[in-house]
Parts: sequence; structure tokens; C-alpha cells
Amino acid sequence: MPKVVLATHNPHKVEEFQAIVAAARPDLEVVGYDGPEPVEDGTSFAENALTKARAAASHTGLPALADDSGICVDVLGGSPGVFSAYWAGHAKDAAANLRLLLDQLSDIRDPHRTAQFVSTIALVLPGAPAGPETREHVVEGVWPGRLAFAPSGSGGFGYDPIFVPDEQPSSVERSVGEWSPEEKNAASHRSRAFRALAPLLATL
Repeated sequence: MPKVVLATHNPHKVEEFQAIVAAARPDLEVVGYDGPEPVEDGTSFAENALTKARAAASHTGLPALADDSGICVDVLGGSPGVFSAYWAGHAKDAAANLRLLLDQLSDIRDPHRTAQFVSTIALVLPGAPAGPETREHVVEGVWPGRLAFAPSGSGGFGYDPIFVPDEQPSSVERSVGEWSPEEKNAASHRSRAFRALAPLLATL
């Protein structure tokens, strides 16, 4: 079975990507990355995704996918953005990040709590030189919604329990923390980005 390495040490992301990839390429196995983490010093999702994908492709010799994603809150000028995983500090404490964001928005009422989950996925083939004419590709997916006033649900991870997408899979409005994995994988920012990437993966 052909393999593609996902440049993350987060097992939740590996599981999520495997489910998303399986819908288009059931014969393609997504494996986790066990190499050193590169320094994510980019100022955009695309820069960080390419940095991670290049490192994983070089380390493993496999085609590499990397996702750089985060939540962008309109009233905060698009923050946390690329700093979503570190919003409460470099410990990358997801619960602390969520609490801090809710505290910062505690006085903000609807309809001013709009936000978007953004996912940028880079695909890098091993040995490909850097540059626009190479086999490096970057796609983006945007999932619009708004932020709830308190977490709900135990599903998902990160900011999922406070993100309420504009489009809901049922008549009952729920945070992503209350969605099933199947519902999330069909609608998320990562699945939206992956739909643009699927034709490229078909060539692997």
C-alpha cells in the first residue's frame, strides 16, 4: 500500500487525515512523522506548512503532507491565526488556549463573534527542489462560523468545543465538539482543503 507521511506528532490529526484521505484514496495510508520538528517561524499558514512538509519528506523519503491551521477571529484582526497552538504560551496547552480566547472575547456579543477555521495543506515530494515549478503544492480550506460563549461537547480537539459552523448537519445548532467524527470530516476546513488536493494525491 502506498504511503504518505503527515508532518505532525499529533495522533488526532493523523486519524483525522486518514479518514479524510480514505474517502478519495482508500489505498493510500497516512503515517505519522517521527522525525525532529522544524522551527515554525513563518508568518503565514502556507510558510509553516511548507516548512513542515519539506522536513518530513527529507527525513522519511516519502511524499509528505503538512497542515498548518488555526482559528481566525474577526474581531481580533484574524488572531490567533498562525499562533493558535501557542495562544496561551509555548506549552501548546489546548485547554489553556481555549480558556484564554474565551476570556478575551467575554465582552463581545453576537453578531461580532464571527470566526473561521483555516487549513493550509502542503504536499511535497521527496527530492523536489524548492520553487514554483516543482512538485510542491499548497491548498487552503476555510470553514466559517462563530464562537460560542462556553465549550460544549467532548469530541474533536483544540478549539472545536467553542466553534459553531455556519452550516450545520442537522436542524439543531451545535459546536464541533458535539459533532460526530464523520460529520466533522465531511465539512471541516481540512476536508475543504483536501478536496482541492485530492487530484494531486491521485498521481502518487
